[in-house]
Amino acid sequence: MRKHVFTISALLLLQTAQAGAAESPAPADAFMSSLARLCGQAFAGRITANEPRTDRDPFEGKALVMHVRECRPGEVRVPFHVGEDRSRTWVVTRTDSGLRLKHDHRHEDGTPDVLTMYGGDSRGAGTATRQEFPADAESIALVEREGLSASTGNVCAIELEPAVRYVYELARPGRLFRVEFDLTRPVTPPPPPWGSAAHRADDRMHESHAVSL
Repeated sequence: MRKHVFTISALLLLQTAQAGAAESPAPADAFMSSLARLCGQAFAGRITANEPRTDRDPFEGKALVMHVRECRPGEVRVPFHVGEDRSRTWVVTRTDSGLRLKHDHRHEDGTPDVLTMYGGDSRGAGTATRQEFPADAESIALVEREGLSASTGNVCAIELEPAVRYVYELARPGRLFRVEFDLTRPVTPPPPPWGSAAHRADDRMHESHAVSL
């Protein structure tokens, strides 16, 4: 009788654990949910690692702002503004196996930069607060074509601690870049990034105004 009771108890514990696991979202889904909850908000950032430093660092002394600007099912677009430079947008997409991070780089006229849409798929399941993205084959071919073979080992990462901080990281042998954004203090959202539909609409409005003058 005692053995039978133990068996039933073990089965109940197993069913409870399985039910709890079924209710818990996958790390990728939990991560995307946390990111989407920031939609519409912008946050100021600061460089916490940038090695090796160079004399012509594009980030040095510039105001850094991320804007969780566009959120649709399975995709979040986060422009990263560096001073007046609105060329960068992080694109995070849910895939069948995890997440994908791509870097959409544009010129001021909205045309794609020669180095754009590089990135990769998440490595393993990751966690609800950190996802890593090694360079994919398409990105490796792109940087090799542009003579940037050192970048073939790039591993980008995003850390997201809800209501605390958002961190973007780029790492490879001999290179580490991290920028941290304070999620406790939203700032005024910046203008739309270059190449976005809103930016193109602004350009058309300005052109129309100039003609009317």
